[in-house]
Amino acid sequence: MVDASTTPLLDTVDTPADLRKIDVADLRQLADELRQETISAVGVTGGHLGSGLGVVELTVAIHYVFDTPADRLVWDVGHQCYPHKILTGRRDRIRTLRMGGGLSGFTKRSESEYDPFGAAHSSTSISASLGFAIANKIAGKPGKGIAVIGDGAMSAGMAYEAMNNAEAAGNRLVVILNDNDMSIAPPVGGLSAYLARLVSSKEFLGLRDLAKRVAKKLPKPIASSLRKTDEFARGMAMGGTLFEELGFYYVGPVDGHNLDQLIPVLENVRDAAEGPCLVHVVTQKGKGYAPAEAAADKYHGVQRFDVITGAQAKAPPGPPAYQNVFAAQLIKEAETDPTIVAITAAMPSGTGLDKFAAAFPDRTFDVGIAEQHAVTFAAGLAAQGMRPFCAIYSTFLQRAYDQVVHDVAIQNLPVRFAIDRAGLVGADGATHAGSFDVAYLATLPNFVVMAPADEAELTHMVHTAAAHDSGPIAVRYPRGNGTGVEIPAVPELLEIGKGRIVREGHKVAILSLGTRLGESLKAAEALEARGLSTTVADLRFAKPLDEALIRKLLTTHEVAVTIEEGAVGGLGAHVLTFASDAGLIDGGLKLRTLRLPDTFQDQDKPEVQYAEAKLDADAIVETVLAALRYNSKGVVEGARA
Repeated sequence: MVDASTTPLLDTVDTPADLRKIDVADLRQLADELRQETISAVGVTGGHLGSGLGVVELTVAIHYVFDTPADRLVWDVGHQCYPHKILTGRRDRIRTLRMGGGLSGFTKRSESEYDPFGAAHSSTSISASLGFAIANKIAGKPGKGIAVIGDGAMSAGMAYEAMNNAEAAGNRLVVILNDNDMSIAPPVGGLSAYLARLVSSKEFLGLRDLAKRVAKKLPKPIASSLRKTDEFARGMAMGGTLFEELGFYYVGPVDGHNLDQLIPVLENVRDAAEGPCLVHVVTQKGKGYAPAEAAADKYHGVQRFDVITGAQAKAPPGPPAYQNVFAAQLIKEAETDPTIVAITAAMPSGTGLDKFAAAFPDRTFDVGIAEQHAVTFAAGLAAQGMRPFCAIYSTFLQRAYDQVVHDVAIQNLPVRFAIDRAGLVGADGATHAGSFDVAYLATLPNFVVMAPADEAELTHMVHTAAAHDSGPIAVRYPRGNGTGVEIPAVPELLEIGKGRIVREGHKVAILSLGTRLGESLKAAEALEARGLSTTVADLRFAKPLDEALIRKLLTTHEVAVTIEEGAVGGLGAHVLTFASDAGLIDGGLKLRTLRLPDTFQDQDKPEVQYAEAKLDADAIVETVLAALRYNSKGVVEGARA
């Protein structure tokens, strides 16, 4: 055993195997050191803090009791995994969290064998852990699947779909419900802790198993009554009847910060012969750090901060964030239109709808982490004559694609989609990038898909969406601040499917969708300096295309380049298809498309990501020159006079 009196315990732990060498009586000290290391690291990098602080003791207990990585531990969402990363061989890199070339802010399979399943979206952990458990059962391996899922993630139907199919896993599946916000059980106390240890003990489970075998030999009515009596008695004492009905043996609630309670309960669960087990653990977000405990959001996501004071680094004053521009205009629309309602899926502040809710609490609906329900709920509202705005991050709207197709598009219902975090998102990396929404929406009949070049254009588009009653309409916009343009007091009602020319030229045409317009204008200046007269168009709409404008540009310019903050299959593909169908590329037109690369880009600063993706001014210039076959001596061949 390690001598805790002379050595910082955390310095002796590189992997969970080292952790298991520590005397159980010293784990409290280790947890305290782990909490301080987490605070120190996030103070340097920023990131998700409160959720990680809430599971410090739970992280220590799981790795102490279970045989990770043979037992496969899956953290739901993964934003609470910083303490886990410190204990699993990544402490030396923990101050590179969410940075280019550094550690991901979520679990990631390629990063460590202790991250058996990548997670950054909610409510996937039980399904994945069930997969690990069943695979081990089929292979005859002893390893368990362990899912740690927060109570917020239990608002998603996928968690219950998994639990409904979990019985086949037997005792290889353990679900730990981390109840850290909305307590769904009576307060944790000495009695409930005692009961949790009792009902998870070998002695109790042995007696219960004996009772089940005896009951099978009794007449069915008596056996059924005995089963119901057992469920009722334990449900009255501890809750958990719902989980029992789904086939889980429920244990809890347990104080998630009390290692003397946690460890014996987890050991009992580990050794139980029962089937799938759910351990209900109550924790506090931000635990152990006063500024986080006092914050309303428990320091869920933070900038770099001063560890002593808790003061977060403030960005210099700048233009408003796109999400706030959206919210401000939506509030204005709702002031004169009582049919406007707003829906979010557990992201009120992230989408700006917290501001709308303050103004219109009865017309704002946070449905929890339930994007599928959010979309169909909006469809029902639209079918009844309301004007719903469904505000969901691009990456999360992917979870509701069938509902978008079946419940909205096919029925041509006027649901307004406000798609936040479109394009690349910086530190959150590939799991949160809004790369695919243009491709997956613009392919659908009846849809209108818009993308503003700046915050003024976003104001116009919110106004336009509010007035659009003839079918579904979406506006996509990026994370972060706008460009600083003046926001109009009176927004413009845009003509559907019509773009605009923002710079006139005659040799090169740049067709921009979204906030790459600024880079397009920079590229035009650089091309003009080379004697290449350049037109820049802001198409505004990915669907329907402004075919008249595109036809004019493609037939009057030698080179045309499309640029968008989305994956292949988006604007560029639609322009190419139109040009091909219209016979516009038969006469030597050089048409090129710039879009996100066919890769999942890791986290970095957004400007670095876009440069790597070849979606900046330099890349546009390079593409044009290559199309014209320029070299250092000028035009080599193929260019018209």
